[in-house]
Amino acid sequence: MPSPESITPERRARLAAALSRRQPSLTVVFENVHDPHNVSAVIRSCDAVGVADAHGIYYGRTTFPELGGKSSASARKWVDVHLHQTVADCYSQLRQQGYKIYTTHMSSDAVSLFDVDLTQPVALVFGNEHDGVSEEARNAADGNVIIPQVGMIQSLNISVACAVSLFEAMRQRMVAGMYDTPQYSNDELEKRINDWCSR
Repeated sequence: MPSPESITPERRARLAAALSRRQPSLTVVFENVHDPHNVSAVIRSCDAVGVADAHGIYYGRTTFPELGGKSSASARKWVDVHLHQTVADCYSQLRQQGYKIYTTHMSSDAVSLFDVDLTQPVALVFGNEHDGVSEEARNAADGNVIIPQVGMIQSLNISVACAVSLFEAMRQRMVAGMYDTPQYSNDELEKRINDWCSR
């Protein structure tokens, strides 16, 4: 494990540039998603748009799914994943941090993803490969969103749905200038740069 002192100035500058565009007010939750390919893709999308932390809800499980592939392992290195045993525990932590929580589910009360303000502190919840978001997660959320589609098959793979949603959030945040100014305080930014230098 490298020490912050052993990192070259170029490497440190690259890490600092990435961290200065991290969006701590944007996160995702994946509920009981066990397919490692889907989890890997979600984490890679998080890193791509600057999500600093992601959350996984795994009932009765305390370990993270094994991820394969160099790129997946690399993305996991830069996105901190927090595991929760229950929906209630996960949502409680998110609300303490000021997030509004939106589940992604096709239902009569769902609103278009493109009509939601994704510049606010927001957590987007995605369900597993077979059952989608649970009823408990939907009922406890602040709202429910859908990705508009015009095809015959009105569904998307979780990793695709997550990527579409995150890049819409990125688009809105770019328009709002949220990638132009670091979202961390100077002290927090320096702390995180040192942490990344040791990873």
